[in-house]
Amino acid sequence: MLVCAVVRPFGWPEAVVAVPAAGLLVALGAVTPAHAATEAARLGPVIGFLAAVLVLAQLCADEGLFEACGAWMARTAAGRSRRMLAQVFVVAAVTTAVLSLDATVVLLTPVVFATATRLGARPKPHVYACAHLSNSASLLLPVSNLTNLLAFTAAGLSFTRFTALMALPWLVAVGIEYVVLRRFFAADLDAGATEPDAGPPPALPLFALVTVACTLGGFVLTSALGINPAWAATAGAFVLAVRALVRRHTTPRAIVRSAALPFLAFVLGLGIVVRAVVDNGMATALAHLVPAGTALPALLGVAALAALLANVINNLPATLVLVPLAAPAGPGAVLAVLLGVNIGPNLTYAGSLATLLWRRIVGEHGAEVELGEFTRLGLLTVPAALVASVVALWGGLQLIGV
Repeated sequence: MLVCAVVRPFGWPEAVVAVPAAGLLVALGAVTPAHAATEAARLGPVIGFLAAVLVLAQLCADEGLFEACGAWMARTAAGRSRRMLAQVFVVAAVTTAVLSLDATVVLLTPVVFATATRLGARPKPHVYACAHLSNSASLLLPVSNLTNLLAFTAAGLSFTRFTALMALPWLVAVGIEYVVLRRFFAADLDAGATEPDAGPPPALPLFALVTVACTLGGFVLTSALGINPAWAATAGAFVLAVRALVRRHTTPRAIVRSAALPFLAFVLGLGIVVRAVVDNGMATALAHLVPAGTALPALLGVAALAALLANVINNLPATLVLVPLAAPAGPGAVLAVLLGVNIGPNLTYAGSLATLLWRRIVGEHGAEVELGEFTRLGLLTVPAALVASVVALWGGLQLIGV
């Protein structure tokens, strides 16, 4: 399934292999129908939330949100590549945290590439920043990443407590990424850029910004009331969808397409396949490797194991496997798993689906991504960011508690 997700033979969507694979394992008895149904019921709300966020992000793009971000970066960079890199970090980190990593990869990366090209800057540092932050900047909110959503319920934390505990690790990880990328791509950044052409900036899409802000408030409110945050995301997407349909800026078909239904089917199929693997011995084998407790050495061990597994079998299956094993140790261990599966994928192409998608998008713009360069950058960022963020998480657990 993962190989087909990477290669996509004949341009097929991931679900073409995932759904039959899940059905085959059920038919062969590798996973019982009851366990498959349980897994589907567990993933159902998560998949619904992901669909709503994807629609919300696409409608924000249709409103001109990302175009406005690109224009802001072009105007304020003033011909300085290093300043633009800092701006990309701010925009990408916020976009990933609020609208999920898919928005950063699919919607922001092409804007960043076009903006850097228009300014005569070398785009490599800026598009690499989008790739790395689509993973490591997805630590902040339960809604920032599908892995976070999968772990959110298991952790048993409120929306605000989750965010409070992950805020410092998020800042630390993003900060280390910035320092390393700024130094790693020093030659590209020193090449400079040119002043943008003068012209009226695009109008700021206030309606989209207000809707996103209200949706974030809805996440906090629904969490406090014990309601699935998917309802808040659906409400935000509904408001923007109605506006876009009335103004004839989109069509019902385009809205449905933005929900990425084949990808959602892939996630469901992957969950059932992973459940079959877990039921047939992986859980038993990994249970002996998961450190017990929430002391700093244990949290470091859990995060390292999660990062390693993410690069071997992808971060989504790694989350599905490790979260149930870490949950008995408490929320701290579950959050350490998230640090591993969100930061670790920056080490290899196969670490996350977001990285695979980013590589495809960059290739469509005529830029080459060298495996050696990608890996060297990952070796410089992942260990440092992972250790520092785990220490930050441990400190937050001591100060804030769970």
